[in-house]
Amino acid sequence: MTRERVTEQIKILLVKEKVMQKDLAIELGKRLGKNYLPSNLSLKIKNGTMPFSEVLIIADILGYKIKFEKE
Repeated sequence: MTRERVTEQIKILLVKEKVMQKDLAIELGKRLGKNYLPSNLSLKIKNGTMPFSEVLIIADILGYKIKFEKE
């Protein structure tokens, strides 16, 4: 899956789960132990520069897990 596809999937899940980016950023900051601004999250989603470690946390926050399947 490409970076663009991952960030697009995050956008879809946010809408599906009715979670605002602002609220996701706040929870992500709590889990990372740092001040995580909504603008930082927005830029990472827009630019496709989100580290995989943060993608895993976001999936957990939204109630999902990432599963690798052999094609």
